[in-house]
This record gives sequence, structure tokens and C-alpha cells, in this order.
Amino acid sequence: MRPRRFRPTGALKGTIRVPGDKSISHRSIMLGALAVGETRVTGLLEGEDVLATAAAMRAMGAQVERTGEGAWSVHGVGVGSLLQPQAPLDMGNSGTSTRLLMGIVASHPITATFIGDASLSARPMGRVIDPLSQMGASFEASEGANGSQTLPLTMRGALPAVPIEYRLPVASAQVKSAVLLAGLNTPGITTVIEPVPTRDHSERMLRGFGADLWVEDSRGGRVIRIRGEADLKPQVIEVPGDPSSAAFFIVAALLVPGSEVLIQNVGLNPTRAGIVTVLRQMGGSIEELNPREVGGEPVADLLVRHSELTGITVDPAVAPSMIDEFPVLFVAAALAQGTTVTTGLEELRVKESDRLSAMAAALTAAGARVTETEDGLTITGTGGERLAGTSGPIATHLDHRIAMAMAIAGLASAGGVELDDTRPVATSFPVFEALLDGLAR
Repeated sequence: MRPRRFRPTGALKGTIRVPGDKSISHRSIMLGALAVGETRVTGLLEGEDVLATAAAMRAMGAQVERTGEGAWSVHGVGVGSLLQPQAPLDMGNSGTSTRLLMGIVASHPITATFIGDASLSARPMGRVIDPLSQMGASFEASEGANGSQTLPLTMRGALPAVPIEYRLPVASAQVKSAVLLAGLNTPGITTVIEPVPTRDHSERMLRGFGADLWVEDSRGGRVIRIRGEADLKPQVIEVPGDPSSAAFFIVAALLVPGSEVLIQNVGLNPTRAGIVTVLRQMGGSIEELNPREVGGEPVADLLVRHSELTGITVDPAVAPSMIDEFPVLFVAAALAQGTTVTTGLEELRVKESDRLSAMAAALTAAGARVTETEDGLTITGTGGERLAGTSGPIATHLDHRIAMAMAIAGLASAGGVELDDTRPVATSFPVFEALLDGLAR
């Protein structure tokens, strides 16, 4: 355990650059390993989750090497040529690594066992198992709560796998990506239909590596098709800053009086930037400077100034574009004027923790007025007055986003917020505390 109390601070000032986007970092390693030749990546997020992906691809035959800070070289083996891993693949805390790698293995003639930490081992894998089973992969999963299928899990890929048309029962970029990745080595055309758009990094990057992938919008949803037995070409990738990481500093600057923070090189893919849209609707001053495109992804520098926020009813349609940012949005809502209502967030109950219950308990302990519903939180804000803070440590449930969100709440409190353990932050944002401390000097 590594507890810490995050205390109230004066104005936050300065310029920062957040680590590379986690979603793009995972995919650059995976697709680089499936291309033939050398893929070079800069700006890679070197958190524990991405390192788990790198180790897994190495275990299946790719050469994955760090060449400098954030700089990596991946010599791929080609689609269809992954090797049998000789030991279980340890995914640590990374649900993204697990679900996407299950997709890759599904259409290769290999057997792989996936293991993870206690938090990951409690997360359901059934919604990825279902479509991959239809494609021919077979699974032996552990049984979790309510009969869910969990890690440890052993799967046997199929050769040839069977192309399917799969309609996502719930919006999930991870399930969509798993099926598309399985489709890479599947003869014919694999189709995924999503009822509402989710983050599209997989589609953008698959096309960038040369996959034959196309997208159509229809009344029934967004239809993505990929032609299998692909021949991927190595790429040079510059990873933009992660908007999910930037979100904590955006909210911190909005909440702490007198703050002005410039966050450089933030990815603003429209399927990911919902948090910026919602915070602007609440009255947040977030200015985009130097907008540009990097590797097919829109990027800008964000200048954020302290603002008086007003509660809103958040459109549930925006949820897929900011699903990981809701914990810190709840903190912003706790200090806004009036009431913020969120719905349609059932997905948050099956993240690293049940983020609805965890944030409701944590914010209530810090002095916020929170009502938990089946699919969201209703939060009545303080109107800009500081939260009281906590008398004892709050439970972060091994969840990095709960920990970081409540650290921001501590800056905007009177007495500070104590976390029971800050170690989970390293899974996605190893330099979080150092950047925050630097702004608060």
C-alpha cells in the first residue's frame, strides 16, 4: 500500500505534456507485431498496461524493444505467424490488453492462457468470448460472480476461423476491436455493427497499417467490415497525448481558483473527446491552440482556465466518447452550481471497479451530495465552495481512475482527501503525481 493525502493547493500554473494515448499505444504494439518489418513508435505510454501488451507480443514471437524514452521498435512476424506462448500471458490490470489479444489469438492456431491481478480477474470476459466462439475459438474460463466468465482463462484459436456478422449488444470499443482483430486472419469478410459509435482508433490504425477495412453508416448503426488474410505494412507512429489522462488536469485547472494550465499535444479524436464537450457545456474555459493532425488523429494544445461550472444533464449518447472520464467529471459536478445528472452508465459497473458505487462512496466521504442510481449518479454541487475533505482514507479499489479523480478532489477540498493506495496509478499514468505537484508549486 502507498497511501497519500492530496491537500488543497493554490492556483495551478504551467505547461505540461501528458503521456501518450493508452488506446493508441496498445494498438501500435499489437499491429506492429502483426506487420512484416519494423514499426517505430514514439510517444508510447510506458505504463504497466501497455508494457503487459508488449510482453505478450514478445511471448508470441515479435521483437519488441525500447529504444529511448517513449520510443519503441517492433519487428513483426506477420498476420497468421504468431508463435505458441510458452507460459501464461500476465495481463496485470489491463482489460484492454486481455480483450484485444483474445481477438488476435482467436484466428491463430495457438493456445494461450491469460492471467491477471485480482481486479482484472474479477472482470467479465463473456461478451468477448461470445463473438470469438462464433468465429471458432474455444475457451475454458474461470467462474466469477453471478456466473460470469473470468480470468484465469485458456483459449484455443481456430484455423481457419469463420467470418461472422456481429451486432454489439452494448457499445464497447474493446469488443468491436477484438472481433476486427480476429478478422485479420479470417478468410472472407468479418462485420461488426455497433448501435452507437465508440472510439475508432482500431479502425483508423488498421487502415493505416494497410488492412482492407471500410465503414458505412446505416439506420441500424455503424457497420464496420474487414477483409481477412491481411498483409499489414510496418508504420512510423507518433502517439498523441491521452485525453483520458489530460482530463484530470483539465478538471483540476477548472476547479482551483486562479489556475491557468496549458496541456500540450492532446489527442482530440471525436470518439474520445466527449469530456471536453461536456465540461464546456458546464461553462469550462477550454481553448484549443495549434490544432493539427498527427498520424490520422486530430491533436491540439489545450489552454484551461479556472471557471465557474454549472450542473447539467449529461446526454447519455456522449457516454461512449468519455466512458473513462466520468470519475473525474463527477468531481467537477461536485463543485458546480446546481445539479448534474448522468444516466446510461451501466458500463462503469464492470470497469476496474464498480466506478459508480466507488465514486459515490468516495465523494460522499469527501463531503459531496451524491445519489446513486442503477445507471448513473446525480450530484448536487457546492457552487464552487471547497469540499470538506476526508477524515480517513478512501478506498480506491485498485482502480487508477478512482485514485486520480479523488486526488483532484483533494486539491479542491478544505481538509484534503486521503487515498488508501496510489500504486494503481502506475497502470496508466506513472508520472501523474509528479506533474500535479509541479503545477501546484
